[in-house]
Amino acid sequence: MEYWKQFRVKACSVGLAAPSKDAALTEVVANLVEAGALPSSASPAALKALQERERSASTGVGMSVAIPHVKIVGIERVACSLSVHPGGLEWGAVDGAPVHLLFTVLRPERAGPTHDPDKHLDMMRWIARLARDPDFRRFALGVRTRSELVALLKEKASV
Repeated sequence: MEYWKQFRVKACSVGLAAPSKDAALTEVVANLVEAGALPSSASPAALKALQERERSASTGVGMSVAIPHVKIVGIERVACSLSVHPGGLEWGAVDGAPVHLLFTVLRPERAGPTHDPDKHLDMMRWIARLARDPDFRRFALGVRTRSELVALLKEKASV
């Protein structure tokens, strides 16, 4: 599995500074745009979809992890980010704990040459396994650079 390749180094962050969930989502979307993983024209729709998703139900899965994921009209391929918030954010997670690790996944609305919904579901299962892996969480919280963060994803590719 090479799902880690969906996470561009520049789209990831080891030092989210946002003081709130909405601000964190804004920061993540900006990182995805800056990295070229998300067209800037899709930025407003992506942010709105992420915020609406959080209002309908928290993506905080527990164990200090959130996995915000939404469909975005007008994008051709998945855009992914893994971000670390050193101080943690109130996210409304199922266990009530602050979120330190944020997997964000934006996917196209429909299948196409660069998006296979079945492979997407496999990738989401992989992300969920990483979220439950205590070693992954511990190492992710200890990395110092975005490159180290993506290298950790690569190392855990077979999880």
